[in-house]
Amino acid sequence: MTTVAKLFETMDYGPAPESAAPALEWLKAHHNAQLGHYIGGQWMAPAEGQYFETINPATTAVLARVAQGGKADVDAAVAAARAAAPGWAALTPHARSRYLYAIAREIQRNARLLAVLESLDNGKPIRETRDLDIPLVARHFYHHAGWAQLMATEFAGYQPIGVVGQIVPWNFPLLMVAWKVAPALAAGNTIVMKPAEFTPLTALCFAELTREIGLPPGVFNVVTGDGATGKHLVEHPDVNKIAFTGSTEVGRIIRKATAGTGKKLTLELGGKSPFIVFDDADLDSVVEGVVDAIWFNQGQVCCAGSRLLVHEGIAGSRRSCGRAWRSSVSGRRSTKPSTWARSWRRCSSSGSAASSKKASQKAPRCGNLPGPARRKATSIRPRCSPTFRLPRPSRRSRSSGPCSSR
Repeated sequence: MTTVAKLFETMDYGPAPESAAPALEWLKAHHNAQLGHYIGGQWMAPAEGQYFETINPATTAVLARVAQGGKADVDAAVAAARAAAPGWAALTPHARSRYLYAIAREIQRNARLLAVLESLDNGKPIRETRDLDIPLVARHFYHHAGWAQLMATEFAGYQPIGVVGQIVPWNFPLLMVAWKVAPALAAGNTIVMKPAEFTPLTALCFAELTREIGLPPGVFNVVTGDGATGKHLVEHPDVNKIAFTGSTEVGRIIRKATAGTGKKLTLELGGKSPFIVFDDADLDSVVEGVVDAIWFNQGQVCCAGSRLLVHEGIAGSRRSCGRAWRSSVSGRRSTKPSTWARSWRRCSSSGSAASSKKASQKAPRCGNLPGPARRKATSIRPRCSPTFRLPRPSRRSRSSGPCSSR
């Protein structure tokens, strides 16, 4: 006889209403999935005519061919941003806020397209992109639209910096774009964005949405490419500020490159965040908290709880709880709504100064998973077959995976 407890262990989610078709149609509508740079409000082919492929990590199928940016492309984007800067900065704070409100509403109108496109390109489960990332993107623009209206009173005497070069990684592709773009636009700056070469599609889709709402040409520009493209952007003499999120190693390179140039600099790099457990803690809650701290977004979060500091009196119990949880996970494709954590990726940084070819040869793999040349998708789901073995953590400077210490 089937019991209620057994049903709870075996029941699964129904099919997600999201379909990949609209996202694939959007890609096909852009020169049959061959995407250029977005510069001065227009799509532009790369000056050197080079493209690279971006794939679906769950299937390794090629989603699109994306422009490889060179020095001429970066020069064109910076020139467009510089030309647009005086007019954008001259707008009243209230006028700028209207554009940010319009961007937020356009994101909400296209939330399903953005969520599916993010899941396809990044490997993140659809329920994370649909229920967390994309709603937060819209909320950030609403939030900073409000701040834009308060610039004159809350930031009296402050002036826009000018042209801001922004380089973002692949763990939260569109959310990282929102974190950097919204405050920069609110403060009256113009932008040249370089998304991660692994996950450029939602940044390009976002660029198209800014054109739909009538953002002035040149205020927001996107140049795609690998670390060499980022290097050109960092070293460009007409960029007033660099905002970078990525590895500590690349952050040091950028700091050296900008030293003495007068460029302002914001670096968001990796860290090792401790999860501290005392001997009077409720261990069931500890296990749930530790799992959420390190496995959220597959642990690829700069503030992930990557160190576990446990009172020695309960160290044995902690290990038992950890083994019990590990035995309850199994492989799962990220496109299913019941997938609990997102795909594993190669550990190469989107902002690396090395070329993508060298990065693919030298970058360590996440754990011991085999896979295609760039990345491998393996997602995990609680309470399934105990046959799946969790990959061992690799050593790296940016906190992007599970590890523990006592």
